[in-house]
Amino acid sequence: MYLLRPLDETVLVELIGKALTESRGLGGKNIRIETDMIERLARAADGDGRRALNLLEIAADLARIDGEVLVVDAIVMEEVLQASGRRYDKQGDLFYDQISAFHKSVRGSSPDGALYWYARMLDGGCDPLYVARRLVAIASEDIGNADPRALQISLNAWDAFVRLGPAEGNRAIAQAAVFCACAPKSNAVYRAFNQAMADVREDPSYEVPVHLRNAPTSLMQDLGYGEDYRYAHDEPNGYAAGESYLPESIRQRRYYAPEPRGLEQKIGEKLEHLRELDRHSDRQRYKRMRS
Repeated sequence: MYLLRPLDETVLVELIGKALTESRGLGGKNIRIETDMIERLARAADGDGRRALNLLEIAADLARIDGEVLVVDAIVMEEVLQASGRRYDKQGDLFYDQISAFHKSVRGSSPDGALYWYARMLDGGCDPLYVARRLVAIASEDIGNADPRALQISLNAWDAFVRLGPAEGNRAIAQAAVFCACAPKSNAVYRAFNQAMADVREDPSYEVPVHLRNAPTSLMQDLGYGEDYRYAHDEPNGYAAGESYLPESIRQRRYYAPEPRGLEQKIGEKLEHLRELDRHSDRQRYKRMRS
């Protein structure tokens, strides 16, 4: 038998800080949260490390988007603490347990599980718009380009609830949940974006290649800005084979690797075709250099 004691608030603050920076936690999501907000989360966790991490996950889901940054401010924090404080059934299941089950049901392609957990949360007084927001996140993170309709359908369900109210709006959210559960799954964009963000933070600040730079002044034109840029619409099939759009030091780097599922299978086939055109162009260029 082990005696579990509540964690000190300073320990919880440190735990939250690690979760925000580690790659296996939320390190790839670029979350901005002030120290006083972290301390509020730690106090709300009431000595429970698991609760602290779940509250942080909810905060990330509800965060305000500011460019490429997810901002957890006082307004977001109020919503987090209000939503997560409820217990949704007589057995005492916490909010984050049920929303976790809902998310995993959708990710796992179980429309029945998604409907059940959505109904459980509604029956217990959950704000349906929280589920709608979560569906938007799921559509981007877990489905992505395997079926881009999922994102639009999730946004439409959110909009329907706002316009029509709970009676019709709840059904629209349920429809979106079922669609997302049944959709092909891919987190290829999610992984690619996280890797790109990690590389940008760790790599040197590579300069923009000269041919990709804008040249609004005569001085910039004299310096060669924009020179030799190939306008894709003027190229055969609308593709400038062999052109590079990354800094020279990392021109061969690849981030996006489509999954062989849903629409991404077609996207992957197209990208492979374009890369074969690039390889052919490179071979032709090499031959000209040798001759």
